[in-house]
Amino acid sequence: MALNKPYLDLPGTTIFDAEQSRKGYWLNQFCMSLMKADNRARFKADERAYLDEWAMSEEQKQAVLDRDLNRCIALGGNIYFLAKIGATDGKSFQQMAGSMTGMSEEEYRDMMLGGGRSAEGNRYLGEDGDAQPQHQPQGKSKGSN
Repeated sequence: MALNKPYLDLPGTTIFDAEQSRKGYWLNQFCMSLMKADNRARFKADERAYLDEWAMSEEQKQAVLDRDLNRCIALGGNIYFLAKIGATDGKSFQQMAGSMTGMSEEEYRDMMLGGGRSAEGNRYLGEDGDAQPQHQPQGKSKGSN
């Protein structure tokens, strides 16, 4: 049974819900393994071999190898777990967030200190009356006729 997910109408936003959690389970478990020094050393010694020990999709593995954190999120990664990859690489959370927005660490910091991104153009996809939500709910939600 598909649930009504009105939050799928937020441009540029991936909500980490139960579906995303299931999709990214092994990706996030891999990230958590990096909390142990021995695992970080094994990963840094041969990233591909270490990733192949995990039941992740090839697309997830490639996103990690590419350090494409936005893609990792789209594939079920949770930013708090993905931060372990950045820490393994010696990057701060601020550096990671900057890379995810296409900004330098300094540009990202300055934007956040200046109040963050403008909400203009970052509301609902359907707000302008012409745009349609990217994801249409399928089926009926519980309690509907």
